[in-house]
Amino acid sequence: MMALTQDELLAEFENMTLIQLSEFVKAFEEKFDVTAAAAAPVVVAGGAAGGAAAEQAEEKDEFDVILTGAGDKKIQVIKVVRELTSLGLKEAKDLVDGAPKPVLEKVAKEAAEKAAESLKGAGASVEVK
Repeated sequence: MMALTQDELLAEFENMTLIQLSEFVKAFEEKFDVTAAAAAPVVVAGGAAGGAAAEQAEEKDEFDVILTGAGDKKIQVIKVVRELTSLGLKEAKDLVDGAPKPVLEKVAKEAAEKAAESLKGAGASVEVK
């Protein structure tokens, strides 16, 4: 089996949905008995925006997903925030309670749109900047 280079791995992560990336992080944590909670937002941001940032400097290619309100279904919104960021329960609850707050920063447009769609589906109000 050939080892993948860092660039090849980033290219693979770039093509993953946020849900797939979240599942990968969970599997990675289980396989190597580690916790990636602190590193996960970096993995999501770095993996989703990776190669696109260097190639398209003129065009806006990094977006922030801002939670502006939790709506009526706060528990559902907290669950979605945890899926998107791999934050712990307390950290995700604090983020939702402290809205407006960024959920994801400097991610690719497609990743930002999917995250916003997931949050809106849970009843949150969201801005993508």
